[in-house]
Amino acid sequence: MPNVAPPDGLLKPYDTTRDGAWTISEAAHLLGRSQFGCTPAELDQAVAGGLNDTVERLIVPQPESAEFRQAEEALRKTAFATGEIADLKIWWLYRMWATANPLAEKVALFWHNHFATSNDKVRSIPQMLAQNELIRAHGLGSFKSLLHGMSRDTAMLVWLDGNANRKRHPNENFAREIMELFALGVGNYIEKDIQEAARAFSGWHVREGAFWFNQLQHDESTKTVFGKSGNFDGAAIVDLCLSQPACPRFLGMKLLKTFVCPEPSIAMIDAVAVRIREHDYNMSPVLRELLSSQVFFDASCRRNVIKSPLDLVVGSLRSLAATVKWPPVSRLLANLGQDIFEPPSVKGWEGGRLWINSSSILLRTNFATELASGDQIATLRTAIVDMAGGASEAVAAQIERLLMGGAADAALHSEIAGHHHRVEGTALQKLRSTLQLVMSLPEYQLQ
Repeated sequence: MPNVAPPDGLLKPYDTTRDGAWTISEAAHLLGRSQFGCTPAELDQAVAGGLNDTVERLIVPQPESAEFRQAEEALRKTAFATGEIADLKIWWLYRMWATANPLAEKVALFWHNHFATSNDKVRSIPQMLAQNELIRAHGLGSFKSLLHGMSRDTAMLVWLDGNANRKRHPNENFAREIMELFALGVGNYIEKDIQEAARAFSGWHVREGAFWFNQLQHDESTKTVFGKSGNFDGAAIVDLCLSQPACPRFLGMKLLKTFVCPEPSIAMIDAVAVRIREHDYNMSPVLRELLSSQVFFDASCRRNVIKSPLDLVVGSLRSLAATVKWPPVSRLLANLGQDIFEPPSVKGWEGGRLWINSSSILLRTNFATELASGDQIATLRTAIVDMAGGASEAVAAQIERLLMGGAADAALHSEIAGHHHRVEGTALQKLRSTLQLVMSLPEYQLQ
C-alpha cells in the first residue's frame, strides 16, 4: 500500500467526541448506506461499538457461520445443477440477507451495476457466477485488478461481442464501454481513442467458456490512444485508462452517488478522487475514509437517497425476517425494476427518482402488507414478535428505532403510536398492522 497523507477538508474524520455525535441516528445512517437493512442486534452493536469499530467491522472480512456456508453452497450447487438464472438470483439474494459481511455484498451490487452484464444475452450460469465472484474478490480491493479482470471476463466478452472483434473488422463495443461506463465517463475521450483501443482488444475472445487470446485475429500494428503510441494490447489500454485524471473522478462520483448523496458537488468529487489516486485505486481505505467522514454524516446527506428495490426489500427482510421464501421475493424485485443478473442495459440501473412511479409505489405498499401481515413471503424474527407485548408508545418507539433509525419526529411518532393504540385485535395483530404502516410511509422509502 502506498504512503498517503491523512484526509483533509470534506473527508476529515467525523468527530464523535461531541455530545450527541454518535447516537442511534448516526449508527442507523451508516448501516443503512453500507448494507441492506440491519438486524436489531447489528444496530445495538453499532450504537455500542462506535463509529470506528463499526466501520472496521464492515470493511474487514468477518467469519461466516456454518449455517450460512452450508446454505450458500447448497444454493450455488442448485443453480449449477438446474442451469436456471432464477436459482442463481436466489443464491445471491440469500447472501445479501444472511451474510456476516453485508458491505461486501453492497459493494458487489455497486460493481454489478457498474459493469452491468445480463444473462439474457450471456446465457451461462458458470460465466455469470464467475463474473460475480470476480467482483466480490476485488470489490473492496484493487479497482486496477478488477478492471483488468473484467477485460478478460468471459461473461463480459460475450455481453459486449468480444468474439466479433477481429483484426480486419474491429468491434468497438468493449473499447467504448471501458471508456464511457467503466473508467472515464463521457467527454473524456474521443472517437479515435475508441477506434484505436478496439484494435488493441482484437483477438480477445472466448472459446469453450474460457478466455482465449486468438493471436491470428489480434492487430499487432501501432495504435495511438490518449495521444500515446505503441503496439498496445488490451492490458495496455486498461492501464492507459487508469492513468487518466478522469478515472478517479469518475469512480469518485459514482461512489458518492451510491453511498453519500444523489448529487455530489465538484468539491466532493475532487476530494474523493484525490484519495482514490493516493490509495492507488485500493477501495478499502477509500471507503473506510468515506464512511467515516464529515461529509458522510452531514445533515444534508441524510435520508436523501430513495431506496432501491433491493435496499427496500432485502433491507426490510434483513431487519424483520427469520425465514424467507425467495422465489416470490425475486419476482417482486424484477417487477420493481431491479432484476439482479439481468440489468436493463450496459448502463445498468439509473436509480434515484426512477425507482418511484405509480406502479412501483403500489408494489412497495403491497410488499409491506405481505411482509407484515402474514407468512406469505417471510416469517418475523422472534425479537420482532417479542415487541408485541408492550404499550403503544413503547412498541412505536421500538419499531421506529429499527426501521427508521429513530428519525421519526414527534408528530410522526404520535401518528405511529396512535395507530397502534387504535388498531383492534391481538397484541401480535396490532404489531403487524403498525409494521405495515411504517413500511408504507413515504419516509421509509428514503435512507
